[in-house]
Amino acid sequence: MPNLSIHLAQPEFRLGDLDFQVTHLVEVATAAAARGADLVVFPELWLPGYPAQDLLYRGDLMPRIQAAIDQIARELSGVTAVVLGYPRPAPAPATQDPDGYARPNLYNVIGLIADGEILSEHRKRALPNYEVFDERRYFQPGSDATVVNFKGHNVGLLVCEDIWVESVLTDTLDAGADLIIAANASPYHRGKWQQRADALSAMAKRHAVPVLYANAVGGQDDLIFDGDSQAYDAQGQCVARAALFETACLATVFDGTTLSSTDAVADAPDTWGEVYDALVVGTRDYINKNGFPGVILGLSGGIDSALTLAVAVDALGADRVGAIMMPFHYTSDISKHDAAEQAMTQGVDYQSLAIVDPVNAFLDTLKPALGDGPLGTTRENLQSRTRGVLLMAMSNFGGRLVLTTGNKSELAVGYATLYGDMAGGYNVLRDVPKTWVFELSKFRNTRGMVIPERVITRPPSAELAPDQVDTDSLPDYPVLDAILAAYLDEQKSQQQIIDAGFDEADVWRVVRLVNIAEYKRRQGAPGPRITPRSFNYDRRVPITQGWDRA
Repeated sequence: MPNLSIHLAQPEFRLGDLDFQVTHLVEVATAAAARGADLVVFPELWLPGYPAQDLLYRGDLMPRIQAAIDQIARELSGVTAVVLGYPRPAPAPATQDPDGYARPNLYNVIGLIADGEILSEHRKRALPNYEVFDERRYFQPGSDATVVNFKGHNVGLLVCEDIWVESVLTDTLDAGADLIIAANASPYHRGKWQQRADALSAMAKRHAVPVLYANAVGGQDDLIFDGDSQAYDAQGQCVARAALFETACLATVFDGTTLSSTDAVADAPDTWGEVYDALVVGTRDYINKNGFPGVILGLSGGIDSALTLAVAVDALGADRVGAIMMPFHYTSDISKHDAAEQAMTQGVDYQSLAIVDPVNAFLDTLKPALGDGPLGTTRENLQSRTRGVLLMAMSNFGGRLVLTTGNKSELAVGYATLYGDMAGGYNVLRDVPKTWVFELSKFRNTRGMVIPERVITRPPSAELAPDQVDTDSLPDYPVLDAILAAYLDEQKSQQQIIDAGFDEADVWRVVRLVNIAEYKRRQGAPGPRITPRSFNYDRRVPITQGWDRA
């Protein structure tokens, strides 16, 4: 039996840009063929990219997909074989929903293309509908195992979720598969790489079969795909693994019994480094794939904007990043100094635009309507909204996207101003709890000191009132984040959280703030998902509801 050289590709992708997807696939596959590849595996739904969402309903979808498949088959004929994902029409459903809305008529397919034709196609059987996934909206499940004989080897084909469903895997093995290939579009959250590694290793060992796992890499809206393609021999040993968040093409060889590789097994990522790199990739790809020339942000001298600036510079380069300090009466000299220091250290365009006059102009204009009474948060929010106006004006003038700088903890409890610090097009820290902001800032400084130490150690403050600190309005952040984790991630009730040892008043206050802030979060900018329970996809609750608004 001849050796079979299988390469696992995790190249850059651009959802919906079929010309790029086809050209790039051919380039990567041709380069792999020059390294001896007999078969190159690309991610799930490479055409048109994942997740395409309601683009899959377009009337011009399948003609364009078919043309792309035909071009790939034609250009790679005699070069190498490929496995790649795409949609295929499914039979019309026998029934419709009561309102007449038909179920989707597509399969999620991977096809093995060789010598100018499709040798075999596998229809994805396990359609996930949890966390970020909504596949039953678009696809019908396949029903059969798929094993194709390729160059004398029985290759079992699976798509993403299929590999995690034991019955689907065993059906494929029972159909005679000598090795398993899984094409994936599996999005990142912190620590997922370890979960995959443990599960794939145990799977290969349990069934005594080599397992090859190819995954997408790069940012797509608020999802991040971390790559992490890997291959395990029949003893469960990892023989090759790509580094997280990097394009790669892993080479493996299967001789009918043994799986081997001359490529390295990537080192395990740093605990906070994986999260930081995910933020960089998500920011880079959102800005670049949407064609923005760069970004600007309000640099306050606080830790959230400091970390946002560091990520932006690492993602785009200093020449594409602008930072604006917008001081008011309550902005401390320390904040002004620390913001200027970071901007200088990172080499970004930096300006200081005082907001005293515009805020006073707003107050003067409002006085006939509001009277002479104390303004409280109205005055505070005017400061934030004035800053938002200036940033959006500069964005309009130069075309750079505004990055907002609020973190997940603040968004959870509504400690943010609509049309103020929430004004912008992308929120780097949208899914980053405040306690993580501190850890990520300290981590970033291990790669080179860019965030002034005092920014990390100072008590956090919005500086919208004299001597203001965040704990005037919120519990200490370690306490707040623990309550939020219990309520949002673990979905515990207030009483369960209190029984776990948290102060009763704190719990009820935090839960109330979370619930009344839902309308704000709906209007917030998107940002990279790095936890299993983000506000982007993973938590869907009504704005108007009275379940626990006590």
